[in-house]
Amino acid sequence: MSALDLARWQFGITTVYHFLFVPLTIGLSFLVAGMQTAWVRTGNDRYRRMTKFWGKLFLINFAMGVATGIVQEFQFGMNWSDYSTFVGDIFGAPLAIEGLLAFFLESTFLGLWIFGWDKLPKKLHLATIWLASVGTVLSAYFILAANSWMQHPVGYAVNPATGRAELKDFGAVLTNSTAVGAFAHTITACFLTGGMFVVGISAWQLRKNRDDGVFRPSMKLALVTVLVASFGVIVTGDLQARLMTEQQPMKMAAAEALYDTVAPASFSLLTIGSLDGSQEKFSIRVPGVLSFMATGEFDGRVEGINDLQAAEQRQYGPGEYRPDIPVAYWTFRLMIGFGFLCLLISLAGLWLLRRGRTPRGRWFFPAATLGIALPFLANSVGWIFTEMGRQPWSVFGVLKTADSVSPTVSAGNVLTSLIVFTLLYGVLAVVDGVLMVRYAKAGPPPPEAPADETDSDEPRPAAFAY
Repeated sequence: MSALDLARWQFGITTVYHFLFVPLTIGLSFLVAGMQTAWVRTGNDRYRRMTKFWGKLFLINFAMGVATGIVQEFQFGMNWSDYSTFVGDIFGAPLAIEGLLAFFLESTFLGLWIFGWDKLPKKLHLATIWLASVGTVLSAYFILAANSWMQHPVGYAVNPATGRAELKDFGAVLTNSTAVGAFAHTITACFLTGGMFVVGISAWQLRKNRDDGVFRPSMKLALVTVLVASFGVIVTGDLQARLMTEQQPMKMAAAEALYDTVAPASFSLLTIGSLDGSQEKFSIRVPGVLSFMATGEFDGRVEGINDLQAAEQRQYGPGEYRPDIPVAYWTFRLMIGFGFLCLLISLAGLWLLRRGRTPRGRWFFPAATLGIALPFLANSVGWIFTEMGRQPWSVFGVLKTADSVSPTVSAGNVLTSLIVFTLLYGVLAVVDGVLMVRYAKAGPPPPEAPADETDSDEPRPAAFAY
């Protein structure tokens, strides 16, 4: 394999692995903040216990997200130096703001939240977790703004003397329509991920008869979150599909494996094609659905891969401008399918929990526990679709991936770093799994005794430490 192939593999592995933790921690941060808000408002000790239990799991995964994100900076400098040289002036601004403002906000107030239990006033302590949650969202926006510039470059000009892209309008980068659409879709997916995480662990605890007044309300809150977030993902995904059709029509055509321009365009539930994805052999289709996804009209015209390939050759010169069709086709469908399974679990769970009931069926608890994996799978294949569907471009229409790789780094260098970081990620995965299982088994802290029943000579409950 060439250095380019190995560098792409490493980027894919490290990015997908890092993105396992990002949506989880964003979604969990707001759920934990909501639980603590309920405790401060009502004084019900159940919400304090919920906050501390889910807060532990949130912090473990937040630390993992920080550790895995550092590798991204390493590989940009090592494997993609030509890319970094070209986009450095553009990427520098949003990523600097993300580090200096957003990450500083979330890390500072998260530290105050961790060590502020029994030290800060309740309402001030509550404000720290909300500010940390806001910081995670701001961090996500600035990073998505940088990534969206790769999908739809705006507010820049290429300096012919240096061959570098130079920032001309920072406001255009931050208000990029692609960034706004991606942010809305990503944040709703974050709530879906956090909600399914709470649903799955609560189901596991309830199956073992470990309710203790914490896991049933946790599950109900999470199921409502998943239900609302699922519809949010559907709506924002629909809007993003139309934006993608406008800005990257080849990606939309590849998502459907649509080779010829048609109007109206059907959506295939299953397509079998040639091994290289160049021809369709058999498909099962729903009439008009792709036209609606792409244009908002059931009889809309959708351009096919063959016509788009010819158009891009005329615009950019000879070359292959089709992404990997089978990968784009199946990741697009898997993303949608995993998301709909989350929606079905939330509907089933809320029905079984109605009127104060606790689910007793043998199927729901195992299904909900296994359902933890669904949003992670959806996020991963969605991210793969987003990045691989843009190929052969690293910056769409401006810089090709083949021209972005470091010219002086050998395949052996990349392979060595790939092996080292894969092993490191394996160790981190084991550590994360052991810690989560340990704290999940330990359960929430015990209830606090009422103030009038507490012996004044006894020490106060220990601070919320990890």
